[in-house]
Formats: sequence, C-alpha cells, structure tokens
Amino acid sequence: MRPPPRIRARARELRQSQTPAEQALWDVLRDRRLEFLKFRRQYPIGIFIADFCCRERKLIVELDGDVHDARQQRAWDENRDAYLRQRGFKILRFRNEVVLENPDSVLRQILVVLHLTEGTPCGV
Repeated sequence: MRPPPRIRARARELRQSQTPAEQALWDVLRDRRLEFLKFRRQYPIGIFIADFCCRERKLIVELDGDVHDARQQRAWDENRDAYLRQRGFKILRFRNEVVLENPDSVLRQILVVLHLTEGTPCGV
C-alpha cells in the first residue's frame, strides 16, 4: 500500500532537515555501509514515517529527542510502534544524546538485532 501523498511530502521535508543525531547515524547506515544492508531514512510506512528502516530485515531505528518525553508523545509513539510491530517490524529506539555520545554502542545494538533477524523475508 502506497503512503498518502501528504506523508510522502512530509518524509521529503524531514530528509532535508535532519537532526545532528540523525545525520550522524545516517553517515554510518547510508550506502550499505552497515553489513551491506540497505537502510532508508525518513521512510513512510502507511501513515507513519520511520527515521531509518531496513526493509530486508524489517528493522526500524528511531531516534528520540526531548519531545518524546511528553506524555502525549509517548502515547503516540506506543500506538505507532504497535502498528509497525503488527506489520512485522522490530523497533529500536535510541536517545539523540546516546547516538552522539556513544555511537559505537548504538551500532552494536543494531548489529545484534540485525543478526537475530537474519533470514527474515523482505517486504513492507
């Protein structure tokens, strides 16, 4: 199912205005630099947009700033994560600060999940 035009347009906008943490992680994930797997950034899935998505392994990586601490945003995130899990995705969430201050630990955690999902069928 193709995402609605407004979601695709919003994803394009988000790609143009990355946070420093998103840029740092994208520098490591882009061009199949991690395990030769293709990651996409600001990737629409239904009505939601994943920060980073590896469709081949059905893995989503989300980076959370302070806005995700608000009760209403946490509820939105939980609803969104449930929707994505129902579609077979695994979701990893990292604080922006962790990505910037300890990128190696973030990559190690992503690699662990990638190896656990090895052989998972491709597709959205």
